[in-house]
Amino acid sequence: MNDQTNTGADDDKPFYRRIRSFVRREGRLTPGQQRALDDLSPRFGLQLPAPAAPLDLAAVFGRTAPVTLEIGFGDGESLAEQAANQPERDFIGTEVHRPGVGHLLRAVEQRGLTNVRVSDVDAVELLEHYLTPDSLDCVQVFFPDPWHKKRHHKRRLIQPAFVRHLATRIRPGGRLHLATDWAEYAEHMIAVMQECAPWFEPDGPVPAPGRPPERPVTKFERRGEQRGHKVADLLYRRTDEPA
Repeated sequence: MNDQTNTGADDDKPFYRRIRSFVRREGRLTPGQQRALDDLSPRFGLQLPAPAAPLDLAAVFGRTAPVTLEIGFGDGESLAEQAANQPERDFIGTEVHRPGVGHLLRAVEQRGLTNVRVSDVDAVELLEHYLTPDSLDCVQVFFPDPWHKKRHHKRRLIQPAFVRHLATRIRPGGRLHLATDWAEYAEHMIAVMQECAPWFEPDGPVPAPGRPPERPVTKFERRGEQRGHKVADLLYRRTDEPA
């Protein structure tokens, strides 16, 4: 998952005009992924109203349960595994890379999962227009594009404005879980979260001493470890402070 430039516009302008959560890079779809997009989106896709309106997540899933939002799920394998391991929770995954969306839809069907809804819209748009305050129990952002060149750091997703917006959607006591295999980006994330201390506090040591058991290993994690990168999991709890 990639992000675009935060222009640093004034705070009175709409949030979604100041930052986007990705650069759309359309890859080649396999026949199976295309079939999944065509046939499975009506069943497992997150159906967004037009014009935009807040979602009733209890109606979306047909029950009331804690909801986790994963931003940028890649190929979706780890998200499908989480959903299979935690049937008591509901999961929304958003990813703009359509082959990854098709891959996750196939995994949801093959595993017989009923607690996953899949979206291909920009996460900022989803947060701004469709998710209501305090509607999320957890947000997870695993291995976002590190934009490792210094001149590109402003394109990173994890910025104070974005984290503050997440704070409006995560319920008090809910969790924000970040993970990266780039040491410098981990330092950047920690600095951003320290700046956002009124709304989030560390949930244990930061970084965590190891991969939390509820987070499956991801494709990007394996790739980073093969390159000798050390993975950092950063866990935070939402405070009661209004955002």
